[in-house]
Amino acid sequence: MKSDIGKTSWSGRLSAVQPRIRLLRSFNELQHQYLGYVLSLKGKLSNRTGEYLVAVGNGAHIRHRFHAGMELCGVSWPVENSKSEISGWYQTSQIVVLDIPEAKPTPGPPFLGIPPDLEVYRERGCRRLNPATYTSKCDTCIWGCRMPVEIIVDHWNPSDKKYRFETFCYGPLSCRVYKAGATRKVPGRKGMVWEEEDWIDEEATSHREPDE
Repeated sequence: MKSDIGKTSWSGRLSAVQPRIRLLRSFNELQHQYLGYVLSLKGKLSNRTGEYLVAVGNGAHIRHRFHAGMELCGVSWPVENSKSEISGWYQTSQIVVLDIPEAKPTPGPPFLGIPPDLEVYRERGCRRLNPATYTSKCDTCIWGCRMPVEIIVDHWNPSDKKYRFETFCYGPLSCRVYKAGATRKVPGRKGMVWEEEDWIDEEATSHREPDE
């Protein structure tokens, strides 16, 4: 049974909510794991005041419908492997909503309001997003996502792994601030490299209209 040592109380106001998605890569194969949501909070973590990221499960979002402006408190554990999470805190519980302002969807960008269910993200598909654009314009948007990426370099030796972070957009194809950035390259065995070209993103989102 896990000890309570390290379990930390927090409280604060939500500045953003984005999907919590992990990406697994093996050369030209990829798999998304839809885990929940990431809450960006401004407030207190233990006795420290500041900004921090807390991961929550899908069930918590179904219950509370998180959106920017809400004031919350809860308890979380520190993340054990910082390579597999973008947040510093996870396994969140005892969430209490202290204040719920009206959720106001915006015409965007950035697009605000209540993020949709994870299945909506899965169905929409995503495009790569320039990391600088994400940081400057998309880190509060419900369609933006920064994913931890686990790369199996040699599928004959699954323990040979690399880790990194990548940014993606699930938003409207017509978004005026969207920039794809450079294509991504995935290392493989014996020094091979696979390049994820533009057609992959186009295929993943081809079922959507420009404003979807």
